[in-house]
Amino acid sequence: MVFRGTVTDAPDFDPSADAEALYSAMKGIGSDKEAILDLVTSRSNAQRQEVIAAYKSNFGKDLIDDLKYELTGKFERLIVSLMRTPAYHDAKEIHDAVKGAGTNERCLIEVMASRTNQQMHDMVAAYKDAYGSDIEEDIIADTSGHFKKMLIVLLQGTRDESGVVDADLVEQDAQDLYAAGEEQWGTDEAKFIMILGNRSVTHLRMVFDAYEKIAEVSIEDSIKSELSGDFERLMLAVVQCIRSVPMFYAKRLYKSMKGLGTADNTLIRIMISRSEIDMLDIRECFRLRYETSLYNMIKDDTSGDYKRTLLNLCGGDDDLAGEFFPEAAQIAYKMWELSAMTKVQLRPTLRPAASFDPAADAQALRKAMKGFGTDEDAIIDIVAQRSNTQRQEIRQTFKSLLGRDLMKDLKSELSKNLERLIIGLMLTPAEFDAKMMRKAMEGAGTDEHALIEILVTRSNEEIHAMNAAYQNAYKKSLEEAIQSDTSGHFCRILVSLVQGAREEGPADVERADADAQVIYYACNAESDDMEMKFMSILCTRSFPHLRRVFQEFVRCTNKDIEQIVKKEMSGDVKNAFYAIGNSCLFLYHSMLTDDRALIRIMVSRCEVDLFNIRKEFKETHDVSLHEFIQVETMIVSRSARLLTLLFGVFGGENCIFH
Repeated sequence: MVFRGTVTDAPDFDPSADAEALYSAMKGIGSDKEAILDLVTSRSNAQRQEVIAAYKSNFGKDLIDDLKYELTGKFERLIVSLMRTPAYHDAKEIHDAVKGAGTNERCLIEVMASRTNQQMHDMVAAYKDAYGSDIEEDIIADTSGHFKKMLIVLLQGTRDESGVVDADLVEQDAQDLYAAGEEQWGTDEAKFIMILGNRSVTHLRMVFDAYEKIAEVSIEDSIKSELSGDFERLMLAVVQCIRSVPMFYAKRLYKSMKGLGTADNTLIRIMISRSEIDMLDIRECFRLRYETSLYNMIKDDTSGDYKRTLLNLCGGDDDLAGEFFPEAAQIAYKMWELSAMTKVQLRPTLRPAASFDPAADAQALRKAMKGFGTDEDAIIDIVAQRSNTQRQEIRQTFKSLLGRDLMKDLKSELSKNLERLIIGLMLTPAEFDAKMMRKAMEGAGTDEHALIEILVTRSNEEIHAMNAAYQNAYKKSLEEAIQSDTSGHFCRILVSLVQGAREEGPADVERADADAQVIYYACNAESDDMEMKFMSILCTRSFPHLRRVFQEFVRCTNKDIEQIVKKEMSGDVKNAFYAIGNSCLFLYHSMLTDDRALIRIMVSRCEVDLFNIRKEFKETHDVSLHEFIQVETMIVSRSARLLTLLFGVFGGENCIFH
């Protein structure tokens, strides 16, 4: 195994001198925390064990006890954990996960899914030595069902590590997994456990490829649809580790820092356990998947000596890098390949109401707005539980029965975010999009983010309908409005998108290679030429084709198209091209920054793919969209209740874009 850690053996190492330095740093009133963290993070774990022994020999004291006494909080946890051997550190993490108040299933999943056979054996022995009990018995006592069975299989540390692959067995395993899940009603969990818990990494990677050809979905999508709960999360973690341990940890690190607070235990555990193994690859995978380097995210999310220690373990900032390490390039290529192959079922959260009666709904809405005060709950219950087509029937019936304009009545009775939500839902999708485009361009300043979001995520048909609605409502073409409110290459990009002329259909592999070459040579051209070449491809090719282009770009250049866009372009042009390449992530960022954007997305996607977005939001940020809205936004009371109804109860898995 080739280690690509950020912490290595220090040259000219002298354990006695280090012990003396640590003793001096903790002597007297206060302690020299900077000296402690600099020394500890610049020594390998094996060297730290020698320092511990030298400290006891020289001063007759236990170094770890002294560190616990002198340091506090997260910094103390981090430094003390660095002083333990990897096996004893893993053992303590598992012990804390099963013996504390409740069970920390996420910790169990992370450790058990990612360790090698030897690491498992060392951890079992360390657990027995440290706690006098059997780790297997403790896990059995604290978990249940198929989750427990898979944990015990992994704990044995018997995964095939021979490296020998039997092509016939690969096909057989792929067929068996398909038969155990997608092909039948119900799931044969034991088959998943046996194959995923015992076969070699190389073998399983080939099985996953064969499975996709048979099932026409990825193994991850099958697991999400066939399994549930902690067992689902464990099996997904195993698959992710089979594909790439560094990418698995990059995702875990991102989730530990993104969302409601920082999961410091997870952050500490990963930074310690991977600092001497594959932290360089984790950094590259982190940069590949997210918009910032691991270094900068730690820097922004932590503070003090704790931050400085973590940054030392991280080892460097990758934001200015343009090329991948070899393994990260392979991962990037595979990610785009999976994205190109995956067939995604778009899942709404709002569907037509059964036993729909537009006359009854119209009367109920009138009653809710009649007299003193407004029954906002009654309005919400009707509007949020009818499809848009049904709402249009209610609008027409309201006027036919009562001679009144429902939209005017709602505007007079409601206010602020609740009014925006209800009125948005009562408009047709085309009317709503046209209104949002108008709002983005009227008044002082332009909401470029909204313009990009709408034009990038709409189909050709939706764009044509929006154009017609805009012309009808504002007596001016949308293209003219864009041209009068934007300029330069950004204007050209928007005008290209507003034509609704994007190609539709599968990727053309031969043409994708040629397009990748065009983009590659454009990267070396003048700025204006580069942006025009990018526009000619990114604004016109189908999304399945673009995913194949981005995949071929990685193969040809060892670079990531998203990093090229972020590095070589700026402003709204950069944002537009980035959104085309990764529209789901662009939607998430919109929701994270602006209540109006959140409302816009919830209204426009609830009958399209809001469950997909909701699921990806939870996986990306480790917090549900519902929790985020409750805690992080200014949307309160009945508006929040209305959004909750829009979340719905229908299921879905992945966004269309990687």
